[in-house]
Amino acid sequence: MNRCDRTLASWGGVLGLVASLLGGCDMVERADRGSSARDLEKRNFEIDIQPIMRGTVASEAVVVGDTPTVVRGYGLVVNLKGTGSRLMPAPVRAYMLKEMVRRGVGNPATGFGEITPERLLDSDDTAIVIVEGVIPPGAVKNGDFDVRVFAAPGTGTTSLEGGTLYTTELRPGELLVGAKQSTPLAVARGQIFINPFVEPDARTKDTVDRLTGRVLGGGRVKDDMPLKLRMAVQSHTRAIAIQDAVNSRFPREAGQEDKTARGKTGEEISITVPPSYHDDPERFVQLIKHTGLRPEAVEATALSIRRSLVANPGFALPANWRWQALGPKAVPILQDLYDFPEEGPRLAALTAGAALNDATATSYLLELAENGSDEARLSAIAMLRDMGANPTIEVGLRPMLDDEDVDVRLAVFEALEKRRDPIIGSVEVDRRFTLNIVPSNSPMIYVAQTGKPRVVLFGESLEVKRPMFLEAWSERLLIKADRAGGRLEVFYREAPGIPAQIDEVDTSLAELVAYFGHRTTIEAPAPGIGLTYGETIGALHELWKKGYVDADFKAEQDRVLAAIVRAQKSERLDDRAEFDSDLPLADDEPMKTPSTVDPARSGGDTVPR
Repeated sequence: MNRCDRTLASWGGVLGLVASLLGGCDMVERADRGSSARDLEKRNFEIDIQPIMRGTVASEAVVVGDTPTVVRGYGLVVNLKGTGSRLMPAPVRAYMLKEMVRRGVGNPATGFGEITPERLLDSDDTAIVIVEGVIPPGAVKNGDFDVRVFAAPGTGTTSLEGGTLYTTELRPGELLVGAKQSTPLAVARGQIFINPFVEPDARTKDTVDRLTGRVLGGGRVKDDMPLKLRMAVQSHTRAIAIQDAVNSRFPREAGQEDKTARGKTGEEISITVPPSYHDDPERFVQLIKHTGLRPEAVEATALSIRRSLVANPGFALPANWRWQALGPKAVPILQDLYDFPEEGPRLAALTAGAALNDATATSYLLELAENGSDEARLSAIAMLRDMGANPTIEVGLRPMLDDEDVDVRLAVFEALEKRRDPIIGSVEVDRRFTLNIVPSNSPMIYVAQTGKPRVVLFGESLEVKRPMFLEAWSERLLIKADRAGGRLEVFYREAPGIPAQIDEVDTSLAELVAYFGHRTTIEAPAPGIGLTYGETIGALHELWKKGYVDADFKAEQDRVLAAIVRAQKSERLDDRAEFDSDLPLADDEPMKTPSTVDPARSGGDTVPR
C-alpha cells in the first residue's frame, strides 16, 4: 500500500469521500474507498471513470433506468378494406378475445355493443398485428413515442394500408400472452402510416411492403419510468451526500410531487424527473450523472473542468455536461473559451453556454451556424433552437432559410418553428397533420415520417404548374387544369362503387394540401376529400414526380426500426434485473413468440432510402 492509499484508508468513509472530491491518488478513480465502523460500508461494484469525472454522481453511483426500453404487444387493426385475416394462432385469438371483452367490446353499456369480439376477429376488415416501440429513459407519464406495426406471423393479412390501430397495451420483454406477461408500460393507438410514395391498394403492381407501418406519436407512456441511483459502495453517509447535491442542483418545482432525489437506503436513491425536463428526460439523466458533489464550490469546479479540457481536448463531451450540471454560476468560466482556437473546447463551452442560456454565446453561435464546418453548423443551429427568448436569434437564423445546404434549411426551420417565430406559418389540417409554410427563395417540400405528422412547404408562393393533367391511383384521383391561369379541377373516388367527388381548388400548393387532408362536414363545410396523412404525401409526391411542382422533395428517413434495434442491443447487454420488483406479472396462460424484431417483409423499405 502506497502512502496515499494508507492516508485514505485511515480517514474512513466520510473523510474518504471528501478526499476523493478534492483530488485522487490515481488517474482512474475507483468506488472502493475503504470502510468505517460507524457507516458499515459495503462494496457493491467498482466504477472506473475519467479524471474529469471525479467528484460527480457518476463516480459514486450508476443510474438504473438510463437506457431505452423496448415494449411490444399484440394489437388489432380495424377499418381495412378486405385485406385483413381471420387466421391467427389459437392462443393469440383467445388472448385478443379476452382483451376485447375487458375493454367493453360487445357490451352495450360501453358504447361498443354493436359487434361482438368474435365477429370483429372473424372479419376480413381487421388484422392481428405486433406493435413495437421504444420508450426513452426517464420518460414521464403521457409522454408519446412512435410505434412500429406489422402483421403477426400465422395470419393471412395482405395489407395494413388504411387501417387504424385499436388501443394496444405494450409491455417490456418477450412477446407473450399469459401468466408471464409483465405489467404494461404504455399503450398505442392511431392511424397506420404506410409507404406514401406508391399507389394505394396496388398490391399486385409493385413490391412494396404493405404489412409493415407506423403510428406517428401513437405510443403513450402509462406511468413515469423509474429512475434510480445505485450506490457503488453501500453507505448512508455517501447516499445522503449525493441526495443533497442533486436536490441542491434540481430543487423541487411547482407540480412536482416529491423531491428530485430521495434516498431509500444506503444503497439506492429514487430519482424524480422535474416538470421542466418532462420534454427531454434524456438530458436530465445526463445532468444527474454529471452533477458534482460539492454544490458550494461551483466556480472552483468549473475552473478545474476548464483546465482539464484545455490540457486534453478529448474531454469535450464530459466537460460540456459537467458545466451544464453546475448551472448558471459556471457561465463566467466558459465565456473566454467561446473563441478558443481549438474546435473541441470551443464547442464544449458554447454548447454548455447555450444550454445555460448565456446571451453572450449568441453571436458566436450565429457565426458558427453561418460559416462553420457542416457538422458544427448543424450543432450551432440546434443550440440556438433551444435557447431562451432572444429576438437576435430569430433575426440571425432567418437568412439561412435560403441556404444552399438542405440540412441547414431544415434545421433552421425546426429551430424557428420551435421558437414560435411568426414568419413560420402553421395550420392544423383536421387533426391529421400540420401544414407549415416557410418563406424561402429555395422551394422545397418536406414531409416528416417520425414524430408529429407534418408537411412543410418552403416558398410562400408555390403553385401547381398549368396546364396540367394528373392521373393517379388507378384513376381514383384526377387533377387537371386546361389553361395556365385556370383553377384546378379535382376528381376523387374513395373506393370502387362510391360516387366520385368533383371540386374546383385554388392552384396554391398550400391550398391543395389543405384540401387533400380536410374532410367536408356540416361543422366544417369547406371542400376536401379527407385523405390520410400518408395519402396526402403520396398525392403530393405524384404531382412532384410528374413535374407539376417546381421544388425539391425531401422525406425524413425512417428512424423507428433503427431505434428499436439499438435498444434491443442494449437489452442484451443488460438483463435489467433491478426492475424485477417493478414489473409484476399478470394471470393468464403463456404463449411465447420470438422476442427479436422481425425484419421487414420482402419487397423493400417502408420509405425511400
